[in-house]
Amino acid sequence: MIDNPDIGAPAPAWKRLRFEATAAAADEPSLASYLNASVLSHATLGEALSYHLAEKLSSPAMAPQLIRHVIIGIYDSTPDLIRIAEADMQAVIERDPAARGMLQPFLFFKGFLALQTHRVAHALWRQGRETLAFHFQSRASELFDVDIHPAARIGEGVMLDHASGITIGETAVVGEGCSLLHGVTLGGTGKEVGDRHPKIGKGVLLSVGAKILGNITVGDEAKVAAGSVVLRDVPARCTVAGVPAKIVGGPVCCQPAETMDQGIPDQTTSS
Repeated sequence: MIDNPDIGAPAPAWKRLRFEATAAAADEPSLASYLNASVLSHATLGEALSYHLAEKLSSPAMAPQLIRHVIIGIYDSTPDLIRIAEADMQAVIERDPAARGMLQPFLFFKGFLALQTHRVAHALWRQGRETLAFHFQSRASELFDVDIHPAARIGEGVMLDHASGITIGETAVVGEGCSLLHGVTLGGTGKEVGDRHPKIGKGVLLSVGAKILGNITVGDEAKVAAGSVVLRDVPARCTVAGVPAKIVGGPVCCQPAETMDQGIPDQTTSS
């Protein structure tokens, strides 16, 4: 398995990750064995990520060797997942000032690890392996406090910041480049069946504790303020806040998921 079949050489992200792991092992010898097992002993990002996720997700129900075999099979059949993992890591280091590089999200940030687990579970779901997909969902919920239905569709370059309490329902869609903070819910509004969860556009910022409920749309580059409850469509590049949420600014937002600016616009100057 290789990370960039078009070139046949290690991807830059993998080189950087290895460099950071080597430096960390020299700085902290007590973790050298862990860093070697998780990163440095592998030839590609896919091999390292499959090993690391398997060690995290293992349980009496499934040994790490079996989980790794499943994940490697998914990466071999869906090679884009490696590129997407790189994009997710890049999103973290660009948006989270706590990230010193790629090593921290890869090893320690549960939002990144939960998202990569979901991507494997979603691939299993698409292959019709629903029971195993639910198993991965359950383990991610137990380990990372992130509950994403394996059928939910999530674009690349997404960051789950802190991640605790994030819940995403079965028919939800999250566009590319979004940032979701802890406590975000993309849920339904009751016992309805069918298409019942939110559709989030590209580059959207969902702030701490935001609840978006029902089969509604949040437009591209919109911002949902902390603690808001959204029950109606949100236009693109607007800011909404409150319970229930109302438009408090826009359309003026510009790449809120990248700037991570959670402030509410001055309503006296917003148009």
